Amino acid sequence: MDLSSLDIFEAVAEHRSITRAAQAIGRAPSNVTTRIQQLEQDLGAVLFSRDGKRMTLTREGEIFRGYATRLADLAAEARQSVQPLRLAGELRLGTMESTAASRLPEVIRRFGSQWPRVSLHLTMGATRELLGSVLAEELDCALIARPPEKALDARRYGDLDLSRFDARRIYVEDLILVLPPRHVEVSDAGDLRVETLAVMEPGCTYRRMAEEWAEQATGLRTLELASYHAILASIVAGNAFGVMPRSVFELMRWPVDIVSREIGAVETFLVRRKDEGRSETFEAFHDTLIATRGRDGVSMPHS
Repeated sequence: MDLSSLDIFEAVAEHRSITRAAQAIGRAPSNVTTRIQQLEQDLGAVLFSRDGKRMTLTREGEIFRGYATRLADLAAEARQSVQPLRLAGELRLGTMESTAASRLPEVIRRFGSQWPRVSLHLTMGATRELLGSVLAEELDCALIARPPEKALDARRYGDLDLSRFDARRIYVEDLILVLPPRHVEVSDAGDLRVETLAVMEPGCTYRRMAEEWAEQATGLRTLELASYHAILASIVAGNAFGVMPRSVFELMRWPVDIVSREIGAVETFLVRRKDEGRSETFEAFHDTLIATRGRDGVSMPHS
């Protein structure tokens, strides 16, 4: 058993899919399958229940996941113990509300545990606003969202050009369409039975992608709300539809059978100004994101 095996195990546990886990951590699906099989053989236990392509943790898998998390924490603590640099000061981090809710609690916990002398200051905002704040040196770095490069329309998303930033991809989110209970299945905007799109503030990448998906709908109205809970409440009431990352949707448990479907992928980048010199605090935060991301993405420099 090695740390990379634990990373692969955590990725499959998080995504409940070999294919999605492999995409998230940049490995071939066959490699992920082999490593999981080797881990199960090493432990002498079945960690996953396999139902077609869906992978769910067994009782033994749930128990092992707790130990895997502790082992990852110990490895991070061991690396820190031999590093001569003791970080101190502050890190001004901007983030989208969705990322703060679904991704950052464990990141903040671990970063604070490893680097107690660094004060982390959070600022919430939409992607466009956060990028501007980083360039204006009001933030040291930010977590922002934009469509994948292959789906990026420069005319529509030109203001999300990352060429001026040191941009590192951290997460790949599934963006899902959420419809009221008992709504008919949809293949495009022409199948919509509601005329109101519930969204967050202007500058939100998810909002822009929702508006792009729904632009063929006739008579569409926009309802701007302050939170994803408010958006989902409007959807449950049957008054609207919306989009949100799957990671956020799965945090909110509603006792109704609402309709959802995936409409695309969105990438979350950690960005800072390209002209900044090396920052050990930034690198430490980046490393913590990678270690605690639930293995939902891969880090890569933006070119």
